[in-house]
Amino acid sequence: MAKGTTMTGATKRKDHPLSMRLPEGDLAIIDRAADLRGRSRTDFVREAAVRAAEEVLMESTLLRMTPEGFEAFVQAISAPATPVPEMVASLRRKAPWEKGAAKH
Repeated sequence: MAKGTTMTGATKRKDHPLSMRLPEGDLAIIDRAADLRGRSRTDFVREAAVRAAEEVLMESTLLRMTPEGFEAFVQAISAPATPVPEMVASLRRKAPWEKGAAKH
C-alpha cells in the first residue's frame, strides 16, 4: 500500500511542510534553547512561531460586549483587589540570594 493511503483510499496529510533558511548563529541559539526545554528544533520553532502568531492576532482582535457585559467587566476591574494568600506568602519570602545577607 502506498504511503498516505488506507484501505478506503487516499487520505490527506494534516501537516504542511515549512522550509526556512537561517543563519548558523540563529540555529545555534534555537538548538540551545530547544535543548534546554527538552524539545526538538522543529517542535521548538513551531511552538514559538504559533505563540508569536497568537500574540499578534490577540493584539488586533476586536472584542465585542453587550452593554451589560461591559458594565460587569468595568465593575470587576474597578472592585478592590482580594489578596491571594499564596501570592502574599511568596512576596514575603526572602529571595534565595538574600538568605545569607546580613541585616542592618
